[in-house]
Amino acid sequence: MKRIAVLIVSIVMMQQLLLEEAVARPARCGVIGAGMTPYKGKCDFSADDGGGSFSITPTGKPAFGGATVINVSVISPGVAEVRGLTRDGISSRWGEAQRSKADPACWVGSDFKICVY
Repeated sequence: MKRIAVLIVSIVMMQQLLLEEAVARPARCGVIGAGMTPYKGKCDFSADDGGGSFSITPTGKPAFGGATVINVSVISPGVAEVRGLTRDGISSRWGEAQRSKADPACWVGSDFKICVY
């Protein structure tokens, strides 16, 4: 019985940790992309997993060139695949990005830059 109780408590604690990671936190974002109005302002930051992947959503005003969410998915150390998602559910591939050596809060692609503070 003790082992089952410990197992249940462990599972509940793990679920709580996962839920806390999934909760969006306020942040400051800067997004610059080809053909879009640069965005500098408040956003919601959500860590997607322990590997450094995350998503951001602007708060207070439309932004990101029609995308309502930007997903940065780390595919290898210092390299990420970036996608934007519109209100209509259209996922657009922004491309590959490298983590900036000058400012590690930024990811830089061929024609875009995303910074989250």
